[in-house]
Amino acid sequence: MPHLNWARICPAIDPSVDRDNPRMPARPEPKPIVFVVDDDAFIREALETLIEAAGWTPRAFASADTFLACPPAMGPSCLVLDVELPGLNGLDLQALIGRDRGDMPIIFITGHGDIPMSVRAMKAGAAEFLTKPFAEEVLLDAIGAALERSRGVAGDRAALQDTESRYATLTPREREVMSLVVSGLMNKQVGGKLGITEITVKKHRGRVMEKMAARSLAHLVKISASLSASE
Repeated sequence: MPHLNWARICPAIDPSVDRDNPRMPARPEPKPIVFVVDDDAFIREALETLIEAAGWTPRAFASADTFLACPPAMGPSCLVLDVELPGLNGLDLQALIGRDRGDMPIIFITGHGDIPMSVRAMKAGAAEFLTKPFAEEVLLDAIGAALERSRGVAGDRAALQDTESRYATLTPREREVMSLVVSGLMNKQVGGKLGITEITVKKHRGRVMEKMAARSLAHLVKISASLSASE
């Protein structure tokens, strides 16, 4: 790979920046992926080098169509996206991504940005909108923040999957008990509703708390709310 002249790409970027202390993600596994979509081969190469030097994995594409053909990342990821692209432009790609990859942060870069364009991008959920020339550190900071945001979303998704798996282990009766308990009914009232004794309700309730890893009734209510929100 030829030496990259950052001043040629973006005059505000200082090519002498010390990269001996690269920014590394808080959790190295899985390694975060930074997707890049830009039709300028030299820009793509430069961004790949910068991203890799920062400790992340770059995946670069020359068009929106080639990016869409790539499967989503399994771990934290973000997209550095040029606005001006042949065929499907960056803003249109953002709209498409929102349908199946809406939780992936997007950082727009452009050499011809204007206020209406940036407002449209930000209203649609863009993490950042950078107009060239921009400083290398500005882009790195934006990518780092976007990956943290993605990591948080991934963590929430994993937690929900764990909760759903736990809920799947409940028997039909345990689910009934859980539903009535989180609605605010006392054990005796739950027993009356289901036609079982209060002692039996307590046994079912104990198993529900154990299977759902609920620390308290308030925690169980929160768990139930998260399940309802995901439906």
